[in-house]
Amino acid sequence: MIETKEKTNIISEYRRHDKDTGSTEVQIALLSERIRYLTEHFKKHQQDHHSRRGLLKLVGKRRRLLDYYRKTDLENYKGLIQRLGLRK
Repeated sequence: MIETKEKTNIISEYRRHDKDTGSTEVQIALLSERIRYLTEHFKKHQQDHHSRRGLLKLVGKRRRLLDYYRKTDLENYKGLIQRLGLRK
């Protein structure tokens, strides 16, 4: 899982205002970090199929959030994709 300090760093980097912890950008950034962590986990533990299912659910959730964000704010969507280093 993501360490608390790492999580607060991600939130502070992607938030819109001081008290923002749940905006779309923050949610996508946190999901991306969890996906990166699980991807590294699977390099070591190839047979962990239960966690792989969780990874697929996280990827689907991030995809839906990205689709929503693209519909609502295309300019910031492009910037977020670039900052996170995601394809598309």
